[in-house]
Amino acid sequence: MVDSAAFDGPWRSSVRAVEPRHEAGEQGCEVRGAPESVLGVDFRHGQRTIFRQGLRTAEVIVSFISRGFRGRREAAASGDRLPPGQYATRDFPVLSAGATPRINLDEWRFEVVGQVERPRAWTWAEFAALPADDVTVDIHCVTKWSKLDTRWRGVPVDVLLDGLATSARFVMAHSYGGYTTNLPLEDLTAGKAWIAYEYDGRPLEPEHGGPARLLVPHLYFWKSAKWVNALELRETNAPGFWEGYGYHDYGDPWREQRYSGD
Repeated sequence: MVDSAAFDGPWRSSVRAVEPRHEAGEQGCEVRGAPESVLGVDFRHGQRTIFRQGLRTAEVIVSFISRGFRGRREAAASGDRLPPGQYATRDFPVLSAGATPRINLDEWRFEVVGQVERPRAWTWAEFAALPADDVTVDIHCVTKWSKLDTRWRGVPVDVLLDGLATSARFVMAHSYGGYTTNLPLEDLTAGKAWIAYEYDGRPLEPEHGGPARLLVPHLYFWKSAKWVNALELRETNAPGFWEGYGYHDYGDPWREQRYSGD
């Protein structure tokens, strides 16, 4: 499967409902709700993920453009750094759910909202002035590529939440363009997550989630939402965009939690 808006670059998707295979005809319609099961994935011509809902089948077809990605694998990569089923690449595939937003820094805002006593918000200038970390981490895409020793600079989520009173246990990350993904709050704190705005010593490019993206390297990369603009703190969990279409609710690469039920 593809790492949604956390993925890096433009891919075009269409969602349609089709009659079961023994019946003729197709009709376009909107798919609502979480799919019950994944029936198959076809990478030969883009991606095809088929879900079954009741007597009908929902089919999500994703074709993607991966700028600069030629599928090079690093045979000498250390095996103990690769989760099961992953291979290492020197490329940085560009995959995204929909068009790449272009955000003017004068209009960019980041917020912490939801189950908080007082919401917090920053302009770009205010955000860039916050304490930041330089981190080197391995990242793992649900489409099975991993990129080792990636270098980022960003504001720790701990800094954004410092001194904030909340009873929340979960977070919904929101992005420009409407993408969402859900995470436990504890997976964003204690030095485990950042809002990154530089990659490899340069401002983060829009195709990779710039001006700023969530970086949660210990989970599959679709959880590292690109173009992030808010963290909504919640007392209850709720599925984000891809989780609602059958991705795993948590997404631990070391446990191969790609699909719901893994």
